[in-house]
Amino acid sequence: MNPLRIFTARGVGLLCAGAAATAGGFALGERDLVGVGVLVLLLPLLSVPAVLRGPRRVAHSRALRPDRVAAGTDARVLVRVANSASVLPIGGLLVEDGLPYALGERPRFTIGHLGPRGVRDLAYRVRTQARGLYPIGPLRVSFTDPLGCVRVRRDVGGHMSLLVTPPVVDLDDAPPRGGAAEGGDSTGRTMAGGGHDDPVPRAYRHGDDLRRVHWRSTARHGELMVRREEQQWSDRSTVLVDTRRRAHAGAGPDASVETAVAAAASVTLHLLGRFQDVRLLTDAGEIAATRPDAVLDALAVAPPSENASLADGADLLAAAPVTGTGLVVAVLGALGPDDVAALGRVGAARDHPRVAVLCGTAAWPAPDAALRAGEALSESGWTVLEIASPRDLAGAWRRLPLRSAPLGGTR
Repeated sequence: MNPLRIFTARGVGLLCAGAAATAGGFALGERDLVGVGVLVLLLPLLSVPAVLRGPRRVAHSRALRPDRVAAGTDARVLVRVANSASVLPIGGLLVEDGLPYALGERPRFTIGHLGPRGVRDLAYRVRTQARGLYPIGPLRVSFTDPLGCVRVRRDVGGHMSLLVTPPVVDLDDAPPRGGAAEGGDSTGRTMAGGGHDDPVPRAYRHGDDLRRVHWRSTARHGELMVRREEQQWSDRSTVLVDTRRRAHAGAGPDASVETAVAAAASVTLHLLGRFQDVRLLTDAGEIAATRPDAVLDALAVAPPSENASLADGADLLAAAPVTGTGLVVAVLGALGPDDVAALGRVGAARDHPRVAVLCGTAAWPAPDAALRAGEALSESGWTVLEIASPRDLAGAWRRLPLRSAPLGGTR
């Protein structure tokens, strides 16, 4: 490290002037000139120890309000800077908080003089545009002596993490109804009770547990009737989100992969809100999250995959259990012929509604590629929706047909 880097332009100028005056005084035999030169030379040098001790006297703390936000919303950063010394003040203090490029420019605050045990509270806002885990900090402090000859910069403390979750779109409370619930009954509702049986009995079927026989209804109907189990546990859905890097286009918050993740988050939270068990998959594997906040946290940091094909994701989708009023939902980027064929096999193996959400801004190889892929999926039993941004999902979801028969394709 070059020791001259701690000197400002003024400090370097004084050092040069002092050295020249001292050398000239010796050469000319002028003691007064030598004295002036030594004094000028010592001014910046004597400031160095005082400034170098400054970082050790600075204490700080940071808080995020909140520390978990949705993309497109603001977070407030609170920073407290204090002088830990009980006697010596700090002068010429400038602070700058560390921010990643995605959150904007680094905020700077000129504090100036900070007396012994002095405290200064600072605050600023950051707007989060894209999901992810962003470090806030460390704090960079800059000290300058009163004459402006020496400046020292140091990073103090560590950083805190701001979690930015994908944006969520509210969907209607009436998604397409699935096939029969376990036990064979078609239903359009979900029991939300806390572990109680459905009070409406049904006719006995071969294999039913005799301990569930409802004798009062049996006497009334003249045939064996049993209590139905709570249907909440039989409503299972599966959501697949295509995170392949090669299937998506764009960068930043407008990238098609961000649209896909936001759409998958919206559908998953919607189904969880209807008391369904939801299995969330990506083309790279399963996301082990069953609560809304856990789903958002996991999707916030879900990385793009390097898979070339969607075959593995389609296999996971085909193997996932879907029962009751559950749905099969796939949120997709650009699809090749092999990807469409793999999803077509999933459709042939399912008797529950299948919804394919195509991102129109993905890396489609041709202008009509999305249209052709949608038509092929429709022929294999998928209901196809095409969106350009997460905001389009609510309107497209609202147009889904509400019937228990297999769904035809819509665009």
